[in-house]
Amino acid sequence: MTTPWHCDESLYERIQGNLSAFTVRTSRVDDAHHAAVAITVTDVGHGAQLPGLPDHADWQSEAALLLTRRSATLRKHAGQWAFPGGRLDPGETPIETALREMHEEVDLALSEDRVLGCLDDFVTRSGFVMTPVVVWAGAGARTEPNPAEVASVHRIPVSEFLRDDAPMLEVADSSEHPVLRMPVGDDHIAAPTAALIYQFREVCLLGRDTRVAHFEQPEFAWR
Repeated sequence: MTTPWHCDESLYERIQGNLSAFTVRTSRVDDAHHAAVAITVTDVGHGAQLPGLPDHADWQSEAALLLTRRSATLRKHAGQWAFPGGRLDPGETPIETALREMHEEVDLALSEDRVLGCLDDFVTRSGFVMTPVVVWAGAGARTEPNPAEVASVHRIPVSEFLRDDAPMLEVADSSEHPVLRMPVGDDHIAAPTAALIYQFREVCLLGRDTRVAHFEQPEFAWR
């Protein structure tokens, strides 16, 4: 079993310090094709769990990332794993968009002083530049899914993304680069979300300068 990472001041300082030392790579993009997502750190608490996740005495206080399963009724990427996020509105910064979308999708309102930094822009196969914004919600954050956009909200312990079998790389016929997936319980999360999780793991938790923009996405995520 992987050692738990507690949602406390020590983790806050680790993530903040690692992001401060990290040089972010941005991509050129027009306003119509720029999106932002919130990579939100909270605790597992009483969040939804998944088959195959381990259990231990400190489960509820363990640090977790907030992920959603998108509503099956959405026109694009229905049912997929995702971070709260969406397209920038006119005049918005990526940080403003990430915080707004998180409030709209899971009813979690946080101010800009909770933002710890950003990771590299990721260009998706569907034609968007996605800016990942790392946000500290801390312990006890309460969420409520917006059923128009979100089927369910999950708090996945960060230790799950440090498993020995993560990341999962698969040769892609369409690219010289492999498809990246991150295992979670008995399931897995595919790129682009998985690529952002992997970079969060490497940069924010482990302090490694790791780039992920080259990883391929499975074909179902291209649309």
